[in-house]
Amino acid sequence: MTEQQTGLPQSMADLGPEELNEISKGTFAGLMGLKVTELGPDRVRGEWVVTPQHHQPAGIQNGGVLCTAVETLASTGASAWYGDRGIVVGVNNSTDFLRAVRAGKLTAEATPIHRGGMQQLWQVLVTDEEDRLVARGQVRIQNLPHRS
Repeated sequence: MTEQQTGLPQSMADLGPEELNEISKGTFAGLMGLKVTELGPDRVRGEWVVTPQHHQPAGIQNGGVLCTAVETLASTGASAWYGDRGIVVGVNNSTDFLRAVRAGKLTAEATPIHRGGMQQLWQVLVTDEEDRLVARGQVRIQNLPHRS
């Protein structure tokens, strides 16, 4: 499908943070409040504010919120790098939860560890407002080239 058929750009390389945030409205990442603040093939940054809607029964942020941020930012960076060669999909997400959070703004930064022809590996660090490490994630991405 082309951009004209879907209304979406051909690749993340064609988007800026504001455009991506607009497209993400109503998606899972958009509903959690994740906003991309920097978008490029070598680094993606995002942030969200932890609210009671993000909590699990113990009153702290649910780990799924962290996994969502890690997956979203890593996949976005991988897609921006892969460009119009095809699409990318996450095939493994390993996120370590290091510090409980009840409230406040969190910032996440995704950077590549490895980028190859068929797979990529991205690391994502999540920090709180005091620059303390809250979580560390790693996402393995499969590159799926367009079929000729």
